[in-house]
Amino acid sequence: MSSTLDPVRAPVLPAFLAHPDGVHVTIFLTDADVRAAFGWPEAVAALRAAYSAPPDESRFPPRAMARAEGRWLRTLSGVPGDGAPMGAKLIAAAPRNRRASYLIPLFDQETVELLALLDGNAVTGFRTAATSALAVDALTPAGPLTVAVIGSGFEAQHHVRALAATRELSSVTVFSPDPAGRARFVDRLADLELPLRTAGSAAAAVDGAGLVLCAARSRDERPTLAAAPPGATVVSIGSTLPEQRELDTAVVERADLIVADEVHEVAYGTGDLIAAKEAGVDLAGRLVSLADVISGRAPGRSGPDATVVYKSVGSAVQDLAVAAMCLRRAAELSLGTELPVTVHPVVK
Repeated sequence: MSSTLDPVRAPVLPAFLAHPDGVHVTIFLTDADVRAAFGWPEAVAALRAAYSAPPDESRFPPRAMARAEGRWLRTLSGVPGDGAPMGAKLIAAAPRNRRASYLIPLFDQETVELLALLDGNAVTGFRTAATSALAVDALTPAGPLTVAVIGSGFEAQHHVRALAATRELSSVTVFSPDPAGRARFVDRLADLELPLRTAGSAAAAVDGAGLVLCAARSRDERPTLAAAPPGATVVSIGSTLPEQRELDTAVVERADLIVADEVHEVAYGTGDLIAAKEAGVDLAGRLVSLADVISGRAPGRSGPDATVVYKSVGSAVQDLAVAAMCLRRAAELSLGTELPVTVHPVVK
C-alpha cells in the first residue's frame, strides 16, 4: 500500500485553552468557524491517530437515542485513546418539522474543563468523508485511482474532495438518476481540475473503476450497486439502517474483505448485511474493524485482485477526532468566540 498522508500522529490539543493570565475560557465555534478551520489532510491525520489507539470498547459505548412522538435526541459519546478531548455529539431532531440541531461539547481528559462547544452540523459530513479517505488509502493499491460515484449530493461531493486531498485521482465518473444532479456535481467540483465525467447508469459509471463510492440510496430501497469490478474497493456510506439497501447481496458475497467502522452496527443494523445473511452469505472471517486495519492488528487487502468493501455507519470516534482538530486549527487561526462564562469542574 502507498500513501501520500503524513503517518505522524496528529498533535493532541493542549491541556486547556487559556488567556495569558491563565484564566480558563470556553470557546464556541459556529458552523462558519468549523468550516473555516477544517482541512482534509488534517482531518485524516487526526482520524489516523484516533484509529491507531489501543482498542478499548468501553471508551466508545453504543449510541443512545431518546424518542417521543415526532422527536428524538441521539447521543454519541467517547473518551479517545490518543489523549485528545473527550466529549459527545448530540443530535436533536424533529423530523416532522424537518429540523435538526447538532452540538458537540469537548472536555480536557485530565482537568475535565469544558474546552469548547461546536455547532456540529458540518462535522458530520466532514468526518464521514475523511474517514472514508483514510480507509481508501489503507485498502487500495498504490497509484492513481479511477473513481466511480453513485450519488451526486453533498456527501458524494465531500468524498471526492477528501479523496483528492489524499490520493491522486485519474478520473471521476458520476451517476445519479437526476441528470441535473449529475451536472451540479461536475460544476461544483470543477475547481479540483480533475477529469469529471457523467454516466447514464450505475453500471456504466462503475465499468473499469478501481474505487466505487456509493453515496445515495435508491428511493425504493433497492440496491444501487448490483456488481463491483474485480479487484475494486467499494465504499458504502448511504445505507445505515435495517430498512436501507445500497449494495446488492452479490457484492457482499463476492467481497474478500469487509471493513466496518462499527462492526456490530454494520453486521446487525444495516440492510445490506442483513439481506446478505438472510440469503445465506457467511461473513465469518471476512468482517473486520477499520481500527484493526489502521493499527495493523488485522491485514487489509490481500492482493491486487481482491474485492474489498468498506462500510460506514458513523461513530463518535470520527466526530470527536474531527471536532478536536477543528478546535486546534481554530485556535491557530484565531477563530471562535470566547464565552463570558463557563462550566467549572468541581471536586467530587
